[in-house]
Amino acid sequence: MSKFETIDIHAHYYPETYLKLVAEEGAEFGVSCSFGDPNWPIIDVGGVKSPPLERRYYDLEDRLTSMDEQGVSVQALSLTQPMVYWASADLSRRLSEAYNDSCVTAHEAYPERFLGLAMLPMQEPAMALAELERVASLPGIRGVYMATRVLDRELSDSAFFPVYEAIEDRGLTIFLHPVKVVDPTRLRKFYLTNFIGNPTESAIAASHLIFGEVLDRFPKLTFCLPHAGGTFPYLIGRITHGWEVRPECQHLKTPPVEYLRRFYYDTITHSHPALEYLIALVGPDRVMLGSDFCFDMSYQRPVEVVTEHAGLSESDQALILSGNAKRLLGI
Repeated sequence: MSKFETIDIHAHYYPETYLKLVAEEGAEFGVSCSFGDPNWPIIDVGGVKSPPLERRYYDLEDRLTSMDEQGVSVQALSLTQPMVYWASADLSRRLSEAYNDSCVTAHEAYPERFLGLAMLPMQEPAMALAELERVASLPGIRGVYMATRVLDRELSDSAFFPVYEAIEDRGLTIFLHPVKVVDPTRLRKFYLTNFIGNPTESAIAASHLIFGEVLDRFPKLTFCLPHAGGTFPYLIGRITHGWEVRPECQHLKTPPVEYLRRFYYDTITHSHPALEYLIALVGPDRVMLGSDFCFDMSYQRPVEVVTEHAGLSESDQALILSGNAKRLLGI
């Protein structure tokens, strides 16, 4: 256990109420949930199946055991693939409600261990606004979770602006995560959809938020990029050079590199040098502990990634392990 309190801001959760709705009504929309041996859920999205989801994905007691083994004090719970945008408007609303209400229930059962990042049916912005209004003041809801694009719409689509305004007004942060990735047919072999597709999606989303002037229009709104920002931090020099020379980018008045600190980033690099570069680039006050709990691509010992990093002072470790998340989540 670290001597610092630890808050994991990238921890996935599939509540049973959400899984039940997918199992009962999802097949019509190309998403299903079955239960294999030993009765662990398997989610099928268009023929691509998840591995069996072991109990700690949905059982809070098993999750707490894993958290204690990892030295994690608090998890900010988040939904992941397939989220909710694939469903009809009504089912998407009910899936969001089921997930969000389960986060509230988890927080109420263990108020010092679980917080929730709300899911919104963003493909229906008016419905997303209504769900945000419903959940924003509920116990334990401390942020909003969103895909790096909503179906085929980029996050700079003006239809989302009323939702951004409402999120900004409430002082909440938007946590991003890929669902669909760019050119998935080329990436399907060798699990490249995750290795390459997911990090690339973060760079695409961040670039649309910058060049689409979302960050200018909503100056107090912040976003957290998963997987340490993906490829975005490593492309920022090229993106900024392109802004200087390309006519398509001249509408933007501020160099893209100046937006780096409008984002927060988790620690999931799987590389000490990469994490060191990220911290040097954006500052230790913009990086937070993340595990990707509990997929095979996750950190099994996420706290040690920080505490055993030779380049981090104790004060930097304290910020990354909990201080930044406390500020961002309003703890």
